[in-house]
Amino acid sequence: MMKLRSVGIVGTGMYVPEKVLTNAELETIVDTNDEWIVSRTGIRERHIAAPEQATSDLAYEAAIQALKSAGLAAEDLELIIVATVTPDTTFPSTACILQEKLGAKKAAAFDLSAACSGFVYSLATANGFIQTGMYNNALIIGADTLSRITDYTDRNTCVLFGDGAGAVVLGEVPEGRGFLSFDLGAEGAGGPLLKLEGGGSRLPASTETVQEGKHFIYMNGREVFKFAVRIMGTATEEVLRKAGKTKEEIDLFVPHQANIRIIQSAMQRLNLPEEKCVVNVDKYANTSAASIPLALVEAAQGGRIKEGDTVLLVGFGGGLTWGASVLVW
Repeated sequence: MMKLRSVGIVGTGMYVPEKVLTNAELETIVDTNDEWIVSRTGIRERHIAAPEQATSDLAYEAAIQALKSAGLAAEDLELIIVATVTPDTTFPSTACILQEKLGAKKAAAFDLSAACSGFVYSLATANGFIQTGMYNNALIIGADTLSRITDYTDRNTCVLFGDGAGAVVLGEVPEGRGFLSFDLGAEGAGGPLLKLEGGGSRLPASTETVQEGKHFIYMNGREVFKFAVRIMGTATEEVLRKAGKTKEEIDLFVPHQANIRIIQSAMQRLNLPEEKCVVNVDKYANTSAASIPLALVEAAQGGRIKEGDTVLLVGFGGGLTWGASVLVW
């Protein structure tokens, strides 16, 4: 029987656009206020892509940083996966656009769509490729420009989202290090709770779909919140079971940054102290697939993760989907 290789993160990078949209500025756009937003979501500001920036541009900046961190040349890359729900174009994929920008001529490239769970789904996918020896390395990027699909007249959703990109390079690592387990799942019945209806084969773009706001994010906040609180706990417990780890062994907990209340509920359920949790939702808001890598990379670059630490990633998103992973840094 073939021995599977150990796979881990060997490089990290991140990028957020320069423009910052504060809660105070949102007060001038829509009927809301800073106190209401902070108390319910924990969000204080979010970064917004410039008009000329697309998802591949954000991904490129994060990728360059991650490749440098890994000591890897773009020409040596073998696989690129971009997790996104806001691709530059329906096709070619954002990963192919990025491959050309980087000059990564050897790399296979594709996008993965699992909304806010997309980064963990992509890690699991690339992990399988490298474990079996099909590829030796992979560049995984979670990148979204949610500002392009946000309705800034809807006060319930427009305060929640931001733009950004987080990237990691995966490669073989010593035995006992790297990814120990994954838990991925979906509840398709919950699809209508969080969706963007327009622009696909069901509802192609038309004057009517634009006028009816079908090209903006729709979210049933109350039901998504209930799903998130439940699934963050169960997915965490399941992925720990698969890894043969206990809650007490978690050194750093990196949840999807959607809402501070959801994060706090998960922490309470797991009985984890605040200092073990990465929270940056206040600075970046919900950046969908970029959320977990932005939190992970910021923690790694800020010295919060030491070699040998047990790190747990967990997120949920449209689909409805969820993904969790345990890795030893």
